[in-house]
Amino acid sequence: VQLQASGGGLVQAGGSLRLSCTASGSISSINIMGWYRRAPEKQRELVAATTSSGFAHYADSVKGRFTISRDRNMVYLQLNNLKPEDTAVYYCNAQNSNYYTYWGQGTLVTVSS
Repeated sequence: VQLQASGGGLVQAGGSLRLSCTASGSISSINIMGWYRRAPEKQRELVAATTSSGFAHYADSVKGRFTISRDRNMVYLQLNNLKPEDTAVYYCNAQNSNYYTYWGQGTLVTVSS
């Protein structure tokens, strides 16, 4: 499985962005797709994830502001009301039915105050 993420950029606080991730390859094996992020000098953290059955999970810090959605081989992350602390490299992630994890290349989101 290969993952290609896009949609990052520079935005002012309060603004919005939409991240997209396209999966290719053995996509029928994918169960969970999601987004992680790594802020400067911080550890990588889960932002949001969704299962093939439609269950979605969000980090507390983004609940009510970010929305994850999935359409076949694509997963999206709508980022609203962005804050400077949301600045990070966002990584697309997929997990197959054997719990093997795949990673995309990352897309940078920068939120200015």
